[in-house]
Amino acid sequence: MKTLLAAAALLVSSLAFAQTPAAARRRAVRPETQPIVHHTVTLTPSKDNTLYQTVDGSISNGSGAHIFAGATGRGELRRALLAFNITSQIPQGSQVTRVVLTLNVSASIAGAQPMSLHRVTADWGEGASVAFSGFSWGNSDGRGTAAMAGDATWIHTFFPDQRWTKPGGDFDATADATTTTAAFQYTWESPAMIARVQQWLDQPSTNFGWIVIGTEPATRTAKRFDSREIAQQRTAPALLIEFDSR
Repeated sequence: MKTLLAAAALLVSSLAFAQTPAAARRRAVRPETQPIVHHTVTLTPSKDNTLYQTVDGSISNGSGAHIFAGATGRGELRRALLAFNITSQIPQGSQVTRVVLTLNVSASIAGAQPMSLHRVTADWGEGASVAFSGFSWGNSDGRGTAAMAGDATWIHTFFPDQRWTKPGGDFDATADATTTTAAFQYTWESPAMIARVQQWLDQPSTNFGWIVIGTEPATRTAKRFDSREIAQQRTAPALLIEFDSR
């Protein structure tokens, strides 16, 4: 009798298992979660240029060794443009945690001057123009040279036929960061810069870089910074980015 009951129970159990969906019979396997890894990269600009204040927008220095910001001794304004290819080394989905921009000052006619970073709101170009770079300020590329095709100028995004909405460039009125120094290196770091680079990572189509604005209006406030084309690459503009990714 006991044997018959055991056999019956075994039969019922087998039938119940057979009627259970296959997915329910499988043992649940938890997917392995990739650890979060902290990274640090340093980018040089993908392009840089200077906007030289002129009525006709005929001056640039797209491929020159320097970029400028501030006002000359004659009160003519200079504004430096820089853009970085954020997605070239940072994977989509990463979380940006720190951003530091460093520019090397290679010449100056002024002491400590505030310099502000503003988000550029329109695309712009770096052409093949190269201004002469001498040893004295009066003969330097601070005066610029004839703009070439694709150059950004005071009135052009891309010389000769694409223009800014207003002369001097299109950019946010609110700065992402401002710093003041009389040293030979300017460094900007702020929460707004972290948010900006995160935006450019998540929405690459909005990345037109920053414009550096010095003391305006004034005279003798200009700073000459090394550009990405400088021979000593160790002094080229550097954007340090720290980020977390899986």
